[in-house]
Parts: sequence; C-alpha cells; structure tokens
Amino acid sequence: MGVVNVTPDSFSDGGQFEDAEAALAHAHSLIEEGADIVDVGGESSRPGAAPVSVEEELRRVLPVVRQLRDVPVSVDTRRPQVMRAALDFGASMINDIEALSAPGALDAVARSDCAVCLMHMQGEPATMQQGPSYDDVVSDVGSFLKQKSEKAMQAGIARERIVVDPGFGFGKTVAHNLALLASLKELSPLPVLAGLSRKSMLGKLTGRPVEERLAGSLALALLALQGGARILRVHDVKETRDVIAIWESMRG
Repeated sequence: MGVVNVTPDSFSDGGQFEDAEAALAHAHSLIEEGADIVDVGGESSRPGAAPVSVEEELRRVLPVVRQLRDVPVSVDTRRPQVMRAALDFGASMINDIEALSAPGALDAVARSDCAVCLMHMQGEPATMQQGPSYDDVVSDVGSFLKQKSEKAMQAGIARERIVVDPGFGFGKTVAHNLALLASLKELSPLPVLAGLSRKSMLGKLTGRPVEERLAGSLALALLALQGGARILRVHDVKETRDVIAIWESMRG
C-alpha cells in the first residue's frame, strides 16, 4: 500500500502532494514502483494534528480518487460523508483510524462491497502521544480489534472484507510499538495491515530525522512480514518491494 497524503501537514511528506496534480503524479509513480493499493488521505493524523472540515477533506481527496483507475484505491478517512463520497467515486477500500466508530460510518461501508481497515488508536491525533498507557498493550489492542471487527460483521460487513491495523504510533510509546510488532500473530485472526514507514519510533530508535529513515523503515517492514502482516503501508514502495522479493525467495 503506497501512501499519498494530499495534506499540508503530514509528518513525512506534508505539502509535497497537496495539489491534486502532484498527488496524482505521485500515485502513478508509486503504482509503477509496484504498489498494489494506493492509500489517499486528506487529513493528517500525525501526533498533534488538528482536524480539518469535511468540505476541505472532500476538496483534497475526491479529485485524486476519481482519476485513479490503475489499482485499488483506499481512502484514509474517519468521516462517513467522505467515505460515502469516495466510494461513489470508485474507491475500493476505507482505511479508518477510528475503526468505523463515527455515527454512520458502519452503514457507509456496509452498504458497499468495499474492503475496510479497522485501526486501533488510543485518544485523538491531537493528544494521543501525551502519556499513552495500557494494562497489557497486546491484549488491550487485540481485544479492541476483536470487538470492532465483530461489530462490523454484525452490521453486514463480510469477514473477508476486513483488515485490522494495530495502529503503530497512534497512542503508543516505542515500547508499546515494539511489543505489538513482536506479537502481530496474536492480535487477530484477520489479515493485519502494518503502517510503520518513517514513523517517529524510528527517530527515537536510530536518532535519524524523518528524511533519513529508509533503512529503518525497511527493517520494520521485514519484521512485520515475518510477523505475518499481509499489507504494508509504506512511503517507499520500490525499496519495500525489494524486501518482499527477498523475503518471498527465502520462504521458497
């Protein structure tokens, strides 16, 4: 899954692809590099990020979604209005950091045949990194994902449409992230999406700024693959493809 942030303030590439034309060019570049899915987002969810209006999110996202036909398009949103509009414009997947918690979100996805990613987040983007704590992060996140996936299925979303995401960096310390990465197989029987690319945990572990985290991102991608992740959400598609090719060769 290649990342396309149509935002001015995303942590890694904020402002680079804010214009729809630039975002489309970047999406096509990711597709050429081997992305199976393009994930388009119009609202930053980095720690400390302020929310944007529904109208602004639609203005950013829809011109990109409606012109992408090369691969399945995922839309990274927590708003039912954006979900419905994106699906009407041809999106194949909804990637929701709030796991369809907003009123109307379950119905927006259930009425379509799209895939959905249900993510765990403790708190809100604006405050989620202010002292996150858990009794047992693996058990707590696993229980949340189980509850949300069961609720989705009860709403009419077929099991085979659901992917789960432990939400690395979304209300977690570095220790929490590492514990989750070491226990991916324990989190859910459903396919797991891992979004670790360029995240702040790499800065804390390596001391590297965001633009120098490729090697660390690739190391985490390999660990996620070994842990059973089925989708890798990444900024650097070409390089991650090389990791996947080598890993698959070793598996026989």
